[in-house]
Amino acid sequence: MTCPFCCASELDVEVSSDVGMIVRDAYPSAQGHRLVIPSRHVSSVFELSDDDQRALWDLVAEARCRLIAEVRPAGVNVGINDGAAAGQTVGHGHIHVIPRHEGDVEDPRGGVRWVLPGTARYWDD
Repeated sequence: MTCPFCCASELDVEVSSDVGMIVRDAYPSAQGHRLVIPSRHVSSVFELSDDDQRALWDLVAEARCRLIAEVRPAGVNVGINDGAAAGQTVGHGHIHVIPRHEGDVEDPRGGVRWVLPGTARYWDD
């Protein structure tokens, strides 16, 4: 199977570097949703060298700045689905940068904890 991220010509690349690229998510969770994708095919961003991981996080910061300028969110979720059990559906490591707006969900508290709903409302305990 061909990796959709290795076919960069098919992606809407906004920024690229030797280490990675920023693209708009093809299936956005919210307007402005970006992906930061390593140039090298790795199944996890944690397979990259320390220097490459740092450079990839610089791209995450750039992606965040871009979506803040574009859609002016009230907050931002940054996340990695690392492995199939964590929900990763594309076998090429990548980082999601998702803008959040007031009222986009009823109660945003707990944020990424909602991937395991039973752990999200820890403040009720």
